[in-house]
Amino acid sequence: MLRKSVTESFGAAVSCLSTSHLTDEVIRRSKRMILDTLGVGLLGTSTPVFKTVLQYSQRQQAMKNSKVWGRPGSSLPPQYAALVHGVAVHSMDFDDTWHPATHPSGAVLPALLALAETMPVKPSGLELLLAFNVGIEVQGRLLRFSKEAYNIPKRFHPPAVVGVMGSAAATAKLLGLSPSQSIAALAIACSSAGAPMANAATQTKPLHMGNAAQGGLEASELALLGLVGNTQILDVESGFGAFYSDYVPHQLAEVTPISYYRWALEDQNIAQKRFPAHLGMHWVADAAMEARAKFLDKYPNANLNQIKKITLRVPLSRYVDCPVPVTEHQARHSFQFNCCTALLDGEVTVESFSKSQMNRSTLKDMLLKVHLENPQDNHSSFEKMYCEIAVETTQGEMFTARCNTFYGHWRKPLSHEDLVQKFKANASTVLTPDVVEGIIYTVDSLDTNPDCSMLWSYMHFNKEMLHTDECYYSVSA
Repeated sequence: MLRKSVTESFGAAVSCLSTSHLTDEVIRRSKRMILDTLGVGLLGTSTPVFKTVLQYSQRQQAMKNSKVWGRPGSSLPPQYAALVHGVAVHSMDFDDTWHPATHPSGAVLPALLALAETMPVKPSGLELLLAFNVGIEVQGRLLRFSKEAYNIPKRFHPPAVVGVMGSAAATAKLLGLSPSQSIAALAIACSSAGAPMANAATQTKPLHMGNAAQGGLEASELALLGLVGNTQILDVESGFGAFYSDYVPHQLAEVTPISYYRWALEDQNIAQKRFPAHLGMHWVADAAMEARAKFLDKYPNANLNQIKKITLRVPLSRYVDCPVPVTEHQARHSFQFNCCTALLDGEVTVESFSKSQMNRSTLKDMLLKVHLENPQDNHSSFEKMYCEIAVETTQGEMFTARCNTFYGHWRKPLSHEDLVQKFKANASTVLTPDVVEGIIYTVDSLDTNPDCSMLWSYMHFNKEMLHTDECYYSVSA
């Protein structure tokens, strides 16, 4: 029997994995990812970058359309729905993060929901879960082919590299593509991969996620029509290996109808964020809040203006070293900003990145007191990094704290109650309480639901823009 190439093994896995291969743990974790992604996506529909990309996408027309989240009466061709919803999910950097480093859900779920809505036979919830997990699996396995990918990225933004491959794999699965067609989808998607880290901390960064969702969906649709690419795309250095200098690929495990399959999601849990900022900021915020608590415990009525100097010991990572951020996107990628916000307010929230909060004189004054150090043992990896903070007062006192693992990290995941609470807080900015509850119930019962169409129907509502001719779905429905 001839040995499969790496690309052939991926094509076979994408085509042959079935709902029987899903495990209870994979289903549980992926439901959490889906709920969280829908919530941050709904919240993201209020952002300027979403509105700009939506305005562009509304110029497109098609015979089949998918509903726009939070926009009753609005619909787009599915590839553009995938684009704008991918942008929405990543517009505040509030979406989930994995290890090796990427945001896995935002490129996959928008593409799947946009495609599923236009299919003549709507997939079951379990089929949607399978396709979602195939997209997550492909990303996780590709990232493991490079040691470089385990670190905080320096050159390429990971969702733009592996995200488009995950979107292609997921949509290929939902379309029922053959192994050879799945290989073609991956090859086509690879030609849409890659975006530079230079656009981090700008409005263009969310576009990386939208492009990944759109590019993967288009790749699968083109493969379905017969377009082909390099059948060794995952094997050769000039293929997917072009994105990583230390790329060493290997085959996926053989998949048969009765075989057990070990998913990457079983071995590596997901981080889900408590506030909308780069993942590294969560170590900083937790350490700063602990130092603040120590300070106020000793001096309950003290003025934080007594702080003379703040020392942060964090990994060396230039794109999140932003001493004086001007825009909200820079603030979401600023060790200094998130440290000072946590010290001043005892928390970091969605509102922390508003103009009024960013322009506070107390915050601007405190930013000038922050000094960064990069200890050699503090690795640029979301698995190994830590944050230490030392707050020195004008009286010469020192208050210190250290965060090794923040709450929400994969080693310390959010409780079910806190994850649901995060979703409610995000989704309720757009939806009424009963529609919010409807989504929670629908996601929770995906593995037993024969038709998942209620999911995108719920996402179409907006409590501020309800049309009288829209069919209103209650939880009982």
